[in-house]
Formats: sequence, structure tokens, C-alpha cells
Amino acid sequence: MKLLIGADHRGTEALPELVERLKQMGHDVDASSATSNEPCDYPEPAWKVASGVANGDVDRGILLCGTGIGMCITANKVKGVRAALVHDELTAELSRSHNDANVLCLSADLLGHRLIDKIVDVWLGTEFQGGRHARRVRKIEAVEQGDDPRGIE
Repeated sequence: MKLLIGADHRGTEALPELVERLKQMGHDVDASSATSNEPCDYPEPAWKVASGVANGDVDRGILLCGTGIGMCITANKVKGVRAALVHDELTAELSRSHNDANVLCLSADLLGHRLIDKIVDVWLGTEFQGGRHARRVRKIEAVEQGDDPRGIE
């Protein structure tokens, strides 16, 4: 799978180990949107990763910052992105199986390396279930277009 990973200054410590692990698993990983340990504004890497996903340059994106909240808010502003702030394996699974999330947002401050690895494994390994969930994703897309989702079947 082709992945684009981004981090702000609070997420860079967790990044090298994650990138190396994903590469060893056979994924094509681009972490060029990560910054140094110098303070930066999280909307910049969030936009770069979300845009790469929305444009189809990569299959999915992963974002790390202090809490994951700012990255998630920013990424969801990009049309075509369904970013999910995930904090355990269950929310990782549900974000994919029910919401077809294409960007994973993680808290580098609140999650340890081991839990980050578990979350990423579940998220990458879970397929979208479709069915009634596909209708809901279509409704999300309608909202994204500025349309009323109530008429979507």
C-alpha cells in the first residue's frame, strides 16, 4: 500500500520507528511531509497528507501530532478525505469498517509506540464493510458538496 505520513514537531519522535516498520512490512512510505523537531503549524503537514490522499497520489495517509485533534480537523477540510482520530484498536477498526476512513490521525503525546503500531496494523488491515455503511459515506459526501444528506439512499 502506498502511504503518506505527516507529523508536526510533537509527532516527529514517533515517526522514524513507524516509517521503518511500515517499510519492512512492504508498504511504500513517504514521510516527506513530516517536519523537524522545530515548532511548526500542524495544518501544513495535515494539508499535504490529506491532499495526497484526495488526489489519489497515495492510498491512505497517517498523521501524528500532540493530540491528533488539530490534524484531524484540518485533514477533514480537504474534499474527499475522511480522517479519523483514533485512540485504540477498536476505533481503528470501526473507522475503516464503518466510515471508510482514508486518513488516520494519532496522538503522539498520549499513545506509546507499541499502541501506535497496534492501531496502525488494525487500521491498515481492516476493509470497508459497505452495505448500510456505504449509504452513510454517500451522505458524508453529500454534506461535503453542500447538499442535504436526508435524500440520499
